Amino acid sequence: MPYRIAVVGIGKIARDQHLPCIGKNRNFALVAGVSRSARIEGVPTFENLSALKASKLKVDCVALCTPPAVRLAMAREATDCGWHLLIEKPPTPTVGELLALEAYARRKKRVLYATWHSRYNKSVDMAKTRLKGRHVDFLRVTWKEDVHKWHPGQAWIWQPGGFGVFDPGINALSIVTKILPEPIFAESATIEVPANAATPIGADIRFKRGDGAPANLSAVFDWRQKASEIWEIEVGTRDGLRLHLKNGGSILEVNGKTAHKAVLHEYEDIYARFARLLKARKSEVDPSPLQLVSDCFMLGKPVVVEPVS
Repeated sequence: MPYRIAVVGIGKIARDQHLPCIGKNRNFALVAGVSRSARIEGVPTFENLSALKASKLKVDCVALCTPPAVRLAMAREATDCGWHLLIEKPPTPTVGELLALEAYARRKKRVLYATWHSRYNKSVDMAKTRLKGRHVDFLRVTWKEDVHKWHPGQAWIWQPGGFGVFDPGINALSIVTKILPEPIFAESATIEVPANAATPIGADIRFKRGDGAPANLSAVFDWRQKASEIWEIEVGTRDGLRLHLKNGGSILEVNGKTAHKAVLHEYEDIYARFARLLKARKSEVDPSPLQLVSDCFMLGKPVVVEPVS
């Protein structure tokens, strides 16, 4: 019998990714939507979780696709209703909220799956395998895209807790924290904040190794890219290995030669993973990408730039 799932927050990411992938996965049956304004054709839509619960509709799990700032209370409410949780990235606006939610789901014996969609890629897995046991002394992340293309009309991204350019940047960091054999740490950052916003439109970050060994580790995030997107991660090791992940991690080059090109099925793989976690009654929560973002904000020097339109 498929898991009966409700989608909470029916915005761009839900319509582009979650709803189509649920529809293709035999392990799930979409039974409801929750939104104050949008509707899903073919299933009942409720204004809030309380209304969904009061309807007595049978629900096993929910996918939270709302902006992260409002998720903690909604996730707790869903857990109190006895529903398992899948959470779109970034999972919460702070590490503290994520850890509290993880502990709450554990007490309630509910599955909590905090997703990082950019990790679901064979090229990323291959990079992780290649780097295992090696000493990384070079990292360059270049993650540039057009905010108006990927977040049209979404004001929440410019509000406190909206992440700004770290919303896509955290995708890159989710790959970095998966493939590197040892953790890296934020050392410094310059964070460019539009005069009419609370969150950054650009960031230039320097990282360091935990052992203090010399290393050139950096990232540049920019939401003002008008040409084609640049989503690339370059990694070098002390013994001469050079890896280059391109196109969001779907293409892997090893020492200048293409090793793998993947067809992206990130959200399909997320729902396949969620089904396995539900069957095993096991949660999966990794706060490391969110921790890196939090540390960048903590150590970052803010610079005011021209307003965003």
